[in-house]
Amino acid sequence: MLSVHIDGASRGNPGYSAIGILIKDDGGKTITEYGEYVGIKTNNQAEYLALKKALEICSSMTKEINILSDSELLINQRNQKYRIRNQELKNLSREIAILEKNYVTITYKHIPRSMNSRADFIANRALDRHLERV
Repeated sequence: MLSVHIDGASRGNPGYSAIGILIKDDGGKTITEYGEYVGIKTNNQAEYLALKKALEICSSMTKEINILSDSELLINQRNQKYRIRNQELKNLSREIAILEKNYVTITYKHIPRSMNSRADFIANRALDRHLERV
């Protein structure tokens, strides 16, 4: 089962935003990293966009993944502990639900920010690169 660390970064809320994804194999070895500027978004929207992109990337790799995020809101909403009230997040959630059908097993686990530092770094690097060009 792949371990997929995801993170969204926003400078402002809403503000310039980017996503960071780190994918590791069963042994903890990095398979790939992905970062992308995603526009002017809220932090929660960036977190959801990171999940959506991770599901798209991993669908060609495996049918079992473990999603790890420091976003308590995202994890609890995906685990159906919290309701989704924001309309934009509801829309993204529907898109994510379609992508989830590509998998046999998906687990969502909240981790401390300190355990998600590489995904955070990847997101902020993508954001910095975009802002250097602006």
